[in-house]
Amino acid sequence: MIRFYILVILFLISLLCIFRAPEYHLWLLAIGVTEFPMLFASITIFMLAIGIWIQRYQLAGTVLGLITLAIFLSPIVRAYWVSKDIKQDMAQAFGTKENGEIAFSFFRMFKSAEGVKYKTIAYVKYSDTSMAMDFYPAQLPGGSRLIPNMDEAEYEKMKRPCVIVVHGGSWAGGDSQQLPELNSYLALRGYNVASINYRMAPKWQTPAPVEDIKATIAYCRQHADELHIDTDNFILIGRSAGAQIALLAAYTMHEPALKGVVDFYGPADMVWGYSIPSNPLIMDSRKVMEQYIGGPYSKVPQKYVACSPLEFVNRQSVPTLIIHGNNDVLVSPEHSRRLDLKLTQNGIKHYWLKLPWATHGFDYNLNGPGGQLSTYAVETFLKTVMGEAPNK
Repeated sequence: MIRFYILVILFLISLLCIFRAPEYHLWLLAIGVTEFPMLFASITIFMLAIGIWIQRYQLAGTVLGLITLAIFLSPIVRAYWVSKDIKQDMAQAFGTKENGEIAFSFFRMFKSAEGVKYKTIAYVKYSDTSMAMDFYPAQLPGGSRLIPNMDEAEYEKMKRPCVIVVHGGSWAGGDSQQLPELNSYLALRGYNVASINYRMAPKWQTPAPVEDIKATIAYCRQHADELHIDTDNFILIGRSAGAQIALLAAYTMHEPALKGVVDFYGPADMVWGYSIPSNPLIMDSRKVMEQYIGGPYSKVPQKYVACSPLEFVNRQSVPTLIIHGNNDVLVSPEHSRRLDLKLTQNGIKHYWLKLPWATHGFDYNLNGPGGQLSTYAVETFLKTVMGEAPNK
């Protein structure tokens, strides 16, 4: 009987692979269910196995367990399905050859992410505060991966592209150490990474974070020799609220050295986002927007337009990579659909990676189904818009 009840609970949990989480704590659980599927599949297999010794409700429990197991494994199956098309689709979107690397591997799910040492640097000082970034220097490859006819001393002096990462947190939380695995991953592949802190609501409001990105690029230029930064090659990567900041900066700064922007599940249309708030059991989206923008839409409508990235898309906008899970309960995928449409209308090179099973924050596990595909997409995008990194 206990086995059957446990399998019922596991079945209900598995539904988070299919349906959107209705509550905050279930959203957190959904990240684990969809990005650590083998953990939950293993628990289900164990409960199926002990059915050999438990007779009561054996058949019903076994049938339910098999259905549950199939659902838990579905993100892996769907990740393979998405990986079949991502190479060709990205090559067509950006007019390049297919990336020869593997987009998704079952065995990679069992690997741990590598870490790179970073240093914290104050990049700007204002009259009332200062902001710092975590700088991950591009790593020196070893042995056969060195560039032919170049010794290590010469290689270390090479200036390499810089990726600026803008964290999420509803414009009022989070910091530069949020989800650092991608920072290390990119540094190990020859990119400098600057994961920044920025001025947050409610004390500071838009466009303060965009000004912080400008200050970051200015600092990188001033210290390019010291940090070995190629000042002609910058990319912005933002997550959630950080994606809104990154997109707005990318489309309004008109910075020639900025080669592209990566949008991880970001709100691109602040006007529409305010009109259709998220589930209040998960987040009071209107409240966080009002704190960041400076009031409700009824009082400051022009400010909502002014911080909607898609309002500034034009034919000179930079290439864009959009990554969004269909089961996102904090930022609706409708934001990405609207941005995708605006980019298409203006003829901007872009690609929208859709992950049917994924929810907000799916990239918490870099080696999970969504984490692997998004990492592949980001690396392919960087190679496309910035050229091959020195470590490749």
